[in-house]
Amino acid sequence: MNQDRVESLAQFHPFTRLNKLLEGVQPGGGNTPLLLSLGEPQFQPPSFALDAIANAKELWSKYPPTLGTVEFRAAAKAWLVRRYGVESAFLDAERMIAPVSGTREALFHIALSAVAMGAPKGKGKVLMANPFYHTYAGAAVVAGGEPAFLPAGPETGFLPDPDAVPADLLREAAMVYLCSPANPQGSVASADFWRRWLALARRHDFLVAADECYAEIYTDQPPPGAIEAAQAGGSCDNLLVFHSLSKRSSAPGMRSGFVAGDARYISRQAQLINYGGVAVPLPVLAASTALWSDETHVAQNRARYQASFDSAQAALGPLFGNVKPGGGFFLWLDVGDGEKAAVELWRQAAIKVLPGGYMARTDASGRNPGTPFIRVALVYEPALLGGALERMASVLASVLAAGGRVRAAGRGR
Repeated sequence: MNQDRVESLAQFHPFTRLNKLLEGVQPGGGNTPLLLSLGEPQFQPPSFALDAIANAKELWSKYPPTLGTVEFRAAAKAWLVRRYGVESAFLDAERMIAPVSGTREALFHIALSAVAMGAPKGKGKVLMANPFYHTYAGAAVVAGGEPAFLPAGPETGFLPDPDAVPADLLREAAMVYLCSPANPQGSVASADFWRRWLALARRHDFLVAADECYAEIYTDQPPPGAIEAAQAGGSCDNLLVFHSLSKRSSAPGMRSGFVAGDARYISRQAQLINYGGVAVPLPVLAASTALWSDETHVAQNRARYQASFDSAQAALGPLFGNVKPGGGFFLWLDVGDGEKAAVELWRQAAIKVLPGGYMARTDASGRNPGTPFIRVALVYEPALLGGALERMASVLASVLAAGGRVRAAGRGR
């Protein structure tokens, strides 16, 4: 990789930039530091998953199969059928589902496949919303593709409008990353949104990579899924959906998820794992099979987040209006200057958040759409978050007042 690409890759990592921003700034207020910058659930997964790992201890001595076990694939398929109402016959568990070592690895790998498959046809663009999850852009650069950023502000409901993408960009696209509920804004894509994007992908021959790792954390109705749109269209061609136990089951350290959809890309995914990826260990697959088969712990997990959303609304609502996301566990707050707010929250309250500008790139008008925002991850127990959110509100009230703003614009929802 040449030096230009190395430098380009570095610019997409928001936590490297955050560390530099806060370098030399001491966490203040006499408070224990609280890291609300990283989307890492701080809850324990259900005990039966840990028991499943312990009960499969003899399997640590075996290399895991690339495509996992029959039981795992059956559990993943059964969950998709239950959750999204797709017909069992629509999914071939042997050819269209594969376990992955966390969705981040799989989302990274898929760009390597899609760009390689698109390059001979002159299709090297990797489309993504702006703001975006940094792995998308990093994957595009490493794969030899070119990130292309699509507006995803309040005017489009914080999701990229498929009808607004220029035709020449669609012709050059190898793939598009789409996330619902969205990271960072929490917006939920409609069934029509998925249908429209999938229609474009089939017309212009590119891949839709549907990142749905937050699909089980929501405030109202379960978010529609891309797999539903695929069934309505008769096939999973040009679609992969990505699901994870990191958020659904509060098990980020297990590094376990799955990808499902177009068998061509599943095959490519398996090839990449065979050469240089990480197959999910058999004891972890046993625990994962149990987790995908259980809904009780997911409902309990969702209730925990609902309590945190309620605390956030009580503390921050007077400043921002409605702060509850449609899904996921992030708050996306318009504070006027995300970097300034991040520094003051760390300096005054020992609360670390992520400036929104670090998740976005300057657009054609010369504006970074994330600059006014901060992203706040509600990943601790509600009892711990309550006091932190009150401290946050006090600091942000001062930040807003210093900026001449009595009340921020809110979420635009």
